[in-house]
This record gives sequence, structure tokens and C-alpha cells, in this order.
Amino acid sequence: MVNQVQVIRGMHDILPADMPAWNQLEDIYRVLAESYGYRQIRTPIVEKTALFHRGIGEVTDIVEKEMYSFDDRNGESLSLRPENTASVVRAGLENGLIADQQHRLWYCGPMFRHERPQKGRYRQFHQLGAEAIGMQGPAIEAELILLAARFWKRLGLENIQLEINSLGSSDCRSRFRETLVSYFRDHYDCLDEDSQRRLETNPLRILDSKNPHMQNLIKQAPKLADSLDSDSSDHFSELCEILDLCRVDYQVNHRLVRGLDYYSHTVFEWVTDSLGAQGTVCAGGRYDGLIEQLGGKPGYAAGFAMGCERLISMIIDQEQVKPATACDVYLVMRGEKTQAVAQGLAESLRDQIPRLNLQTQAGGGSFKSQMRRADKSGAKLALILGESELKAGTVSIKSLREEKPQQEVSQEHLVSQICQMLN
Repeated sequence: MVNQVQVIRGMHDILPADMPAWNQLEDIYRVLAESYGYRQIRTPIVEKTALFHRGIGEVTDIVEKEMYSFDDRNGESLSLRPENTASVVRAGLENGLIADQQHRLWYCGPMFRHERPQKGRYRQFHQLGAEAIGMQGPAIEAELILLAARFWKRLGLENIQLEINSLGSSDCRSRFRETLVSYFRDHYDCLDEDSQRRLETNPLRILDSKNPHMQNLIKQAPKLADSLDSDSSDHFSELCEILDLCRVDYQVNHRLVRGLDYYSHTVFEWVTDSLGAQGTVCAGGRYDGLIEQLGGKPGYAAGFAMGCERLISMIIDQEQVKPATACDVYLVMRGEKTQAVAQGLAESLRDQIPRLNLQTQAGGGSFKSQMRRADKSGAKLALILGESELKAGTVSIKSLREEKPQQEVSQEHLVSQICQMLN
């Protein structure tokens, strides 16, 4: 017996029963993003590895540990995209969308990271995101936060909180880095192995450590806010003022630094305690330096990404899944000569009744088994086309959800009768 091939660990199937929640999530986001002026962009799943080394940073966990990278037949190193911001900026630069221009873009698609699978976290996962190119100042950052806040409302989700922080300019972070490194060196023996490694490469990431034995040490660490210059402080204050005026609740989290090198000034996360330890459902901020890092002229950019699997889990747990569109009509055939006519009839009904959900019987079966399938489909009506109806030019209509007598209707009056019974 041949062994059954199973899905790769950390990957997962999205089955038909799961799709109503996915369609709901994606449809609501698309309509909302476009209402704010964002247009969709799609980028390749496979990119040159150098894009993420330059964009994300070579000393980040993503590049060091989590990327799916391989050499192609020409010996060029390629990677499955672990995130999409670098790809969007690359696409913008390559296609002339960035220089002296403003663009609001949104995307949806799969990303890949080789990390430990857990609830809502997979090695192939999906993200919805938004990127705003060419706009400076806190107003666009506030817009992104407000867009996300409105998204939670339209999904009907509760228990999602906003955390924000400012990383300041590159000069601010450079000064803070020196202060932070000095502090942690004085407590080097208290650092875990990962933090000792990060001390020399990416010390700000130590602040994001989840190791419970280091939390008191991190709590007493210097705050980046104390290293901000006046322009950075004003920028962050203006953002907070906008959020206050728009009545968005938030908490300033001085330990929020984000795991990617390209962020500057505002960073934010929407978090929940409904998903266990991995509680971030949306994260983003400003990343002005990324455009120049990828070969463009210095520019402005901000954005966010949200994890679809985590949001789907919350939608299901909070019972916010809307019912899938049920079958309206199921066409049952009785007799060998009715198949072709029935298919033609089905197409004619689809032409005449917009958005009609009509299923036809295929694969044969007795009349009794066909009626069982019609009932299982959830259809409101069963149309029955047998040889007697075929000769008479009629169709029988049986109500499957109400106690009504079966009726026989001429084909010329079939459309109006179906519309009347469905409404």
C-alpha cells in the first residue's frame, strides 16, 4: 500500500467549510481599503534573497532563522517572501511609482517563515496589508491606524487593543542604542543566549524578549523616549493628538520596537489576549529609510500588515462568521433524455436571474437520491425536469423549506415564479 502524502508541517489547507470566514475577511477589507483610496497591488511570491537582506536587515530573526531560501538552476539565491513591504517598495521603484509621487496601496496574499507552528501561526500564512508611499508627517500614520480600527468594527471583533511608540529618527536610535548597549553590558550575565547575541547585532530587539526571567531587567532599561529629539517628540505628540480627537484608545508601550530594521518614528501594534502568547494581529509603522535602502531616492512611507489566520480564529471564536450564501435552487433531472435540456435551462435561468445560486444534478442517481442531495444543498426550491415535463414544456417546482404544494409551471413563466417564491 502506498503511503499517503500529507501536508508539510506548518502549512495548512483552507477547506470549503472555512471559506465563508475567509471571504468575509477579505471582502470587508477590500471594500474598506478602497473607500480610503487604497488600490490593490500584487507582487511575486518568490523574490531575490538580497531584497530581504537589504530591506528587512541581515541580523533580524526573519533573515537569520526563518526564511525559505534556495538557489535556482542559475545559482541565484531566491526566497519565498517572508513579508510584503519590501516587495511592494521594490515593485514601486522598479515600475516608477515612487519618485515624487504619492500612492496608497493594499495587498493580500501568502507569506512564508520557517518558525514553530502554534495557534494562528503557520509557516505559510496570509496577510492583508496597506502601504502609503510618499507622505510625510503623522497624519498618514493616523489614517492607517484609523483604517485598522474601523476594520475591527466592521468585522465585529472585540478585545483588540492598540499599542504605539516612537523610534524617532536614525540619529535618535543611534544615541539610544549606545545607552541601551551600555545598560545591558552592565547586566550581561542576566541576559539569555538570544539577547547576548542580539546585544552586538540588534540590541533594540532585546526589549521585545518574552523571556519571563528578563522582564524586570527590561522594565528598568533606558527608554527610547528619553533619547528623542524635539522633531521626533513633536511628531509623536501630533499623532497622539489625532488619535485622541478621533477617540481611538491606545497605550504607549516604550518596549515596542518591531522586529524589522526599516522602521522609524511611529510604530504600532494591535494586540489581543484571545490568542495566547502570540497576541499581535496587526503591526506597522513608518519606514522612510527602506526606499533608500533598496536603491531609491530618500522618501516617505508607512504601512501595516495583519495576520489573516489570527483574525479568522477570532472571527470564529467570537461567532462573527456570516452564513455562506446558500443554494437557492437545485435542478433535479428524471429520465435519460433530460440532461442536455436541463443544462440549457439552468444556463438560461442564470442569464435571466442575477446572482441566482443554482446547482444542477450531475453524476446520475435515482430520483430519491437526487432529492436528498437537493435537500442537503440547503436549496429553498427544487426544480424537477422529467420526461413528462419535457413533453409538456413545463417544470415542476417543489418548496424544500416550507409546507407548500408542488406546482407545475410553464417554462415561459418559470423565471417570474422562481423570483416570487424566493422573495
